[in-house]
Amino acid sequence: MTAPEPARVPPVLDLRDVTKVYGTGETAVHALRGVSLTVERGDHVAIMGASGSGKSTLMNIIGCLDVPSAGRYLLDGVDVVGLGERDLATLRNRRIGFVFQSFNLIPRMTAQANVELPLAYGGLRGADRRRRALAALREVGLADRTRHEPSELSGGQQQRVAVARALVTAPTLLLADEPTGALDSASTADVLGVFDRLGRAGRTIVVITHEDDVAAHAKRIVRLVDGRIVEDVRREAVWCPLAAPAATRPHAAPPAPGEAG
Repeated sequence: MTAPEPARVPPVLDLRDVTKVYGTGETAVHALRGVSLTVERGDHVAIMGASGSGKSTLMNIIGCLDVPSAGRYLLDGVDVVGLGERDLATLRNRRIGFVFQSFNLIPRMTAQANVELPLAYGGLRGADRRRRALAALREVGLADRTRHEPSELSGGQQQRVAVARALVTAPTLLLADEPTGALDSASTADVLGVFDRLGRAGRTIVVITHEDDVAAHAKRIVRLVDGRIVEDVRREAVWCPLAAPAATRPHAAPPAPGEAG
């Protein structure tokens, strides 16, 4: 008698022919036009595109901040389409850790208190909150800055606190929107180094960016044009300062005629 095969772990993201239309009739805006995208656990994906390409709309749908007009979206095996606002909020809070360009830290609170906030909202008691917050700050290299307020930290350190806050709930997905957009080059390198380490540790990361040097740290680059995926390439190795980017190979369908650019 053969042993049963283990149940397949669902991908973190599974979007199938997703569309998003704003408005109706002649004024309708087709922000996404049949996007299909699968992201497995442990992947590090950069989603790129110019203004108006649909990348912000796609981020909002991935982050359960908006819902598709049509198509199907499963987040960690949960079908998002059709969920009400309360269920979407619960799914978002439990499965996704957000990192935004503007940090969104509370000015009069220490780094540790900022990181503890999501756990406090979730009702976790004080000792457990502190333990998990300190572990998250160690993970981003800020164990020596736990008592500092945001005004006492550099921009890069503030963003690393924001990353720790995103990690502290143990989310399935780390979703970052232009995470280095407000940083200088040195701070950008520090934050991207954190993402590199998290990726090597098996975290699932999706970064929305228009910066080539940010995308160069991802294992995979997805490019949008006019609401469609026109390129999806898997990198052989993640960029590091000592080596040029490795060669890439096609991962999905090539651009449709007239859509690349």
